[in-house]
Amino acid sequence: MRRRPVGLVMEKSSPKNQQTRLCFLASLSAFFWILLLYFHFVVLGRSTTVEESVASEPVKLESPYVNVESIPARVTDAYEVKEKPLPVKPVRNIPDEREVPYPFMRASRTVENKSDPCGGRYIYVHNLPPRFNEDMLKECKSLSLWTNMCKFTSNEGLGPPLENEEGVFENTGWYATNQFVVDVIFNNRMKQYDCLTNDSSIAAAIFVPFYAGFDIARYLWGYNISRRDAASLDLVDWLMKRPEWGIMGGKDHFLVAGRITWDFRRLSDEESDWGNKLLFLPAARNMSMLVVESSPWNANDFGIPYPTYFHPAKDEEVFVWQDRMRKLERKWLFSFAGAPRPGNPKSIRGQIIDQCKKSKVCKLLECDFGESKCHSPSSIMQMFQSSLFCLQPQGDSYTRRSAFDSMLAGCIPVFFHPGSAYTQYTWHLPKNYTTYSVFIPEDDIRKRNVSIEERLSQISPEQVKIMREVVINLVPRLIYADPRSKLEILRDAFDFAVQAVIDKVTRLRRNIIQGRTEYDNFVEENSWKYDLLDEGQREVGAHEWDPFFSKPKDEQRDQSAEAAKNSWKNEQRDQS
Repeated sequence: MRRRPVGLVMEKSSPKNQQTRLCFLASLSAFFWILLLYFHFVVLGRSTTVEESVASEPVKLESPYVNVESIPARVTDAYEVKEKPLPVKPVRNIPDEREVPYPFMRASRTVENKSDPCGGRYIYVHNLPPRFNEDMLKECKSLSLWTNMCKFTSNEGLGPPLENEEGVFENTGWYATNQFVVDVIFNNRMKQYDCLTNDSSIAAAIFVPFYAGFDIARYLWGYNISRRDAASLDLVDWLMKRPEWGIMGGKDHFLVAGRITWDFRRLSDEESDWGNKLLFLPAARNMSMLVVESSPWNANDFGIPYPTYFHPAKDEEVFVWQDRMRKLERKWLFSFAGAPRPGNPKSIRGQIIDQCKKSKVCKLLECDFGESKCHSPSSIMQMFQSSLFCLQPQGDSYTRRSAFDSMLAGCIPVFFHPGSAYTQYTWHLPKNYTTYSVFIPEDDIRKRNVSIEERLSQISPEQVKIMREVVINLVPRLIYADPRSKLEILRDAFDFAVQAVIDKVTRLRRNIIQGRTEYDNFVEENSWKYDLLDEGQREVGAHEWDPFFSKPKDEQRDQSAEAAKNSWKNEQRDQS
């Protein structure tokens, strides 16, 4: 069979192949244009939408620590556009990185830790140089012109133990305690406080262990004002350099002075003026000073009880004493231990002594120069234990240690001036003074309008028993426990004072956070009224005791300075 020539075959198929090639090229071209149009309208169009979205909605910064000023500017179309600064969100309260708008917030939050028994109760104690405390005790013979204070600063400030030969006391827990040693007792009690901390940032309050009472006692007689003020100025200078001071400007600081406030309130820089000016120093006005007698017209001092002779080491000692006071037979309706004040025409002591002498139901211990049973703790306590009521007129100043000795003995106190207890010891005594005491205004005695015997006889035996029970139940909070041990159940005068300071600082911090004050239209000269307010009250008004505190200001202060001087003179008399 003959084969066909190759050229002939190709010529016959050429037109058909050319048509197929053209179709293929046309399809490829169409696909290219479709792909180009898709890319232009779909891909590029979507990209433009995203860019517009970014431009119209700023990026939200979730990190609370980003500084918006440091974010790089976004570059668009070859020129720089600086982003508008975004508002910085407050720091979130996360466990390790909390917002701290006030430097005391960490301390305030400790109370939220329910598993910590010390939450909201921590106390930080300044480690003062020894010249402010311990060095004074080493020179104890120089602390008083008339009294060797060395024996009274023994036993952590309790003094020598009392013998119980007459059975007036118990065999343990009783000491010959000087009435002006609260500085030492309080400081030593603080060492036993169960919520001390070395971290001042969690402290509910800050204690300054300065022996202010001992300091002024050294220099009151025969020293110029520069010497009297030296330690106070030195202390303030030391404190203000400490970082703890800057937290609240000293408003969370407190200290204790075992003397009356007037020893620390010198009004001028005259050499003849009394005392030092510790409580008038601007920095000290921010601190709280606990004294055995406070000023009714100032806001930076607070009254705490005078020390008594009883300093129990165990709760059981208190319970035994209270039970014994309940069971005593009391043969005297009322009693008084004290001396007249012939140099003070406003004193009612002379009239009180006269009434007592004329009564067959009054026991009197007259105190005068030389040997006297008034200087015997056993004689004083024995008289109080045998009396239903104990008269407590003003001493050289508003207050008397005798008031606390009498209540310790279960004797119902009779006061004649509200400044002797009711406006003084609001941290330790009930606001309703009628539950534990009798009040007879001084003018009623001065004008001879009232017979003390008749007034007290009108109180029924049932009411007397109720009032005495209140007094006996108050005993734990009126005494200072032995600093070398610790009460387990009961709270003593120290515990009540510390808690009151903590409450005061806590309220102040809360008010600062809330941007409010504790009182409306606060007037410092009415300070005595504010502690008498009920909870929730924010403003004081007229009060039934205004006449007792509303004398001309200069007259009040002159009398206060004179009272302080007389207090020292009578201390000299007692030691002669």
